Amino acid sequence: MWFCGANRPASSPAERLINLTRRQRFLWIFVSAAAALHCMACSRGAAPFSSTASGTAGAVSPARAAQSPADPAPPASQTGGFDGQKAYDFTAKVVSLGPRPPASDAIHRAQEYIRAQLQGFSCQVEEDDFHASTPVGDVAMKNIVAKTPAPAGSSSQKGIILLLTHYDTVRKESREYHPTGPGDFVGAVDAGSSTGLTLEIARVLCPQKPAGNSVWMAFVDGEEAFVDWNTDNDNTYGSRQLAARMNASGDLKRIRAVILEDMVGPANLKLKREANSTPWLADLVWKTAARLGYKDSFVSEKAAAISDDHLSFTHRGVAAVDIIDLNDYSYWHTEQDTIDKVSPRSLAIVGHVTLETIAELQKNSR
Repeated sequence: MWFCGANRPASSPAERLINLTRRQRFLWIFVSAAAALHCMACSRGAAPFSSTASGTAGAVSPARAAQSPADPAPPASQTGGFDGQKAYDFTAKVVSLGPRPPASDAIHRAQEYIRAQLQGFSCQVEEDDFHASTPVGDVAMKNIVAKTPAPAGSSSQKGIILLLTHYDTVRKESREYHPTGPGDFVGAVDAGSSTGLTLEIARVLCPQKPAGNSVWMAFVDGEEAFVDWNTDNDNTYGSRQLAARMNASGDLKRIRAVILEDMVGPANLKLKREANSTPWLADLVWKTAARLGYKDSFVSEKAAAISDDHLSFTHRGVAAVDIIDLNDYSYWHTEQDTIDKVSPRSLAIVGHVTLETIAELQKNSR
């Protein structure tokens, strides 16, 4: 994902990030967080905070400290059947496979795991093997799409609610990777957390008696840039492939809404309304979150415009919303984006809101 430029004055430090390059924005977050921690340490008479070779420490806002061991998910009975601990376990399994750039051995293992889980949930599973032309050459990729069973005797023209997540991780050779020390990039929050969350949604929805629109859950490959997000259209390969394929089949016009989950697992979740999202759909998501009591997590503040997988669909006239907590996550695209940064409670919150939003879309099909 990428912050888009804008020609307007920024009204807050977070909004000012919109006018920076991707690398400048990362450095701004990193230095600001380090300075804040240094001041706190000094005020308490402590030694300045420093990184360790293990990569388990580093400059990070106190509000973003890893809390998952002490941040459990509420019971599934309180979150619409969505089990935040199960979503966390799915995430941990994917992350344990290691770095998952496209065409790597680890992403092939991730594909096998995702497929096996979806089939075990009684989802209809389709795979699309394709080749993408990238700045480093032709790369084999795979999209995996799970579908809830169609109602008996239903028309093939029923609507589609499409959930999206990418499951690849950024390459260490990419300019989008920002190491702070030794270690591999395993992408726990980006994009392990959204992968685990979407698997849990599939576990909940696929066995249910079908009703209304079909729900498709797409795990797309190749979201991350191989070299530079802003050059040679080097991004969102999988979602662009999916949108083009659905357009060719006629399924694109059946989509009622696209809900993109990306970086949904940090503790102390603060999801701002992303500016490139379709307004009516963002309104529905945030109103649903408020009704469920999650105003502290789905905050009313607007985020900068972000280039992400949802644009593959909005550019084709399809309503889409990006649920992403990128603004203050200083571990983004560093080796410190590890499983201890993922909160089962945050996953439960986003999963609950997603399920309830789907229910609202089913009642109020547009």
